[in-house]
Amino acid sequence: MAVTFYDLSSAAGLKKLDEYLLSRSYITGYQASKDDLTVHAALSKAPSANYVNASRWYNHIEALLRISGVSGEGSGVTVKGSAPVAESVATPPAADSKTSAAEDDDDDDDVDLFGEETEEEKKAAEERAAAVKASAKKKESGKSSVLLDVKPWDDETDMKKLEEAVRSVQQEGLLWGASKLVPVGYGIKKLQIMITIVDDLVSVDNLIEDYLTAEPINEHVQSVDIVAFNKI
Repeated sequence: MAVTFYDLSSAAGLKKLDEYLLSRSYITGYQASKDDLTVHAALSKAPSANYVNASRWYNHIEALLRISGVSGEGSGVTVKGSAPVAESVATPPAADSKTSAAEDDDDDDDVDLFGEETEEEKKAAEERAAAVKASAKKKESGKSSVLLDVKPWDDETDMKKLEEAVRSVQQEGLLWGASKLVPVGYGIKKLQIMITIVDDLVSVDNLIEDYLTAEPINEHVQSVDIVAFNKI
């Protein structure tokens, strides 16, 4: 039996969604999927705190969309009484269809769930659907952990100023981590420093060539080498 929700802009519709999510983290399955995007897009705003389960689920999906999007295919869900926002596909697993048919019938007797949409609600739903679909297409950017060797010109180089100059480089997707000084001989020490980067935003080669070994930092830094490069 396919999962179907009616008129999620109404109190009755939200109540049904809240009851449905009482024992579930997602609309179908065990990970966020297009089914969650379908229901999320059908909501004109976040459910109030009165709907504890629906509010918890909505905030979780909002957080996923801000961070990385949602790519799971899902099992299929239908939302009626609002503009269609995604294709309904297959019947969800039996484990996700625990709502009592008797409870459904009781609520249906009391409330007409097929509410008519206004043009404003329809437009808002379409805009939300477009935004959700765009977010779902975004591929999560990978991250990498990189260990750098930063070598000074000689033993007279002020290593404190060298590190300050290195850390002064700021870019979106670049995070400076722990560091230490390592002796290399003849009284000279090198700076070993860890960075975390978002691969799509930061090129380590460009970071070294355009910043760490360019003016004015090259007043302190002779060269920079990549010691280790690991995907996170």
